[in-house]
Amino acid sequence: MTDAVSEREQRILGIIETTRAKRPKFRDERITMAHGAGGKATRSLIEGLLAPAFASETLSQLADAGLVTIEGLGLALTTDSFVVKPLRFPGGSIGELAVNGTVNDLAVAGARPVALT
Repeated sequence: MTDAVSEREQRILGIIETTRAKRPKFRDERITMAHGAGGKATRSLIEGLLAPAFASETLSQLADAGLVTIEGLGLALTTDSFVVKPLRFPGGSIGELAVNGTVNDLAVAGARPVALT
């Protein structure tokens, strides 16, 4: 019985890996606000349209920040957008949200934030 379960688990894990390796196809006629909301629509836009169009080793990692080397020094770059109304809200502001989001993306990449643009 253990062998049967193990074989079944291996088959399921194989299916999962095969599915993960497939890039989603971008089938929408237009890019909408939903594509910028950070959910499934954003993922299909990035993985199904943008990543193949601008294929590179850095972009293919789909990380929170792009890691590049310039003159022997490592540099992490990230960009984001936030749309919040009102600009100031209980517990924060659009500025605080933008800075924290950017610093978080850099920290997740293992970078030390030194500048914001």
